[in-house]
Amino acid sequence: MESEVVICECFARDGLQHEPAFVPTRAKIEIIDAITAAGFSRIEATSYGHPVQLPAFADASDVLSGIERREGVYYKATCPNRKAIERAVVDLAAGHGAGELSLLVSATEAHTERNLRTTRELQWGNVAEMATLADGRFRLIGVVSMAFGCPFEGRVDPSRVLDDIAHFASIGVRHVAVGDTSGHGTPSAVRRMFERIAADLPEVTAIAHFHDTRGTGLANCLAAYEAGCRWFDSALGGVGGHPVQIQYGEGQTGNVATEDLVNLFEAEGIDTGLDLERLREASMLCEKTLGRDLHSKIARAGYGFLN
Repeated sequence: MESEVVICECFARDGLQHEPAFVPTRAKIEIIDAITAAGFSRIEATSYGHPVQLPAFADASDVLSGIERREGVYYKATCPNRKAIERAVVDLAAGHGAGELSLLVSATEAHTERNLRTTRELQWGNVAEMATLADGRFRLIGVVSMAFGCPFEGRVDPSRVLDDIAHFASIGVRHVAVGDTSGHGTPSAVRRMFERIAADLPEVTAIAHFHDTRGTGLANCLAAYEAGCRWFDSALGGVGGHPVQIQYGEGQTGNVATEDLVNLFEAEGIDTGLDLERLREASMLCEKTLGRDLHSKIARAGYGFLN
């Protein structure tokens, strides 16, 4: 029986991009294998970003070739440019490719310049070219960053985000992550956004990708669920959020902690399809690998009373 929600575990990519020290390839593979064993059907495994600009993922191909794969699991890689797609195609042909690729845009010009080193107009041209180059060989995941607010430009018009999602749909990208990159979202704003997506773009599977910068991450996930969203992104330990060389929100831009999100859903009677003991083991492994306590409340307090 299928779970009611689909959670993509993002520790190995969105989580580790925030770490100043390189995590060894073997450790990444061990963590991804533990995540797979917990029952996730979507796992963000790595990035095909330039190895010099993103040295944390210089081992992308080695990670993808080393993991133990489970049938039906999509392993995702982030692709910021055409070269990244070309690398993904090569790995796929070699038999160890990603099943999903993320294509990135930002809702604001200022964040586009800082994060992608280009303009929104040029990035949309890049994304269209990348989608064509992928040629139906992967499930493409569009990402709209800064969907609820930007530290450089302030409030973001929800209509701009809807337009960006529609733009993704127009080039054949039907799964789109709505990213609260700097944690400006509130439950009411999230609810309105996901209700509009469902009403205006029913062909799109919207994915809630929220950061817990201001402590609203779990509340925003529940608001998205109540508005009809069933796909979510999170990271074990609540780590990550942006590359280590980019700072905003005083650096505290971590993802919603997977352990806490799973506990919330299960306590509300919402089936995640995950093995909670294996999830706990994966959580402990992440803490051991990084050598510190992470941000999950459940890692400290344990699961609550689950239905």
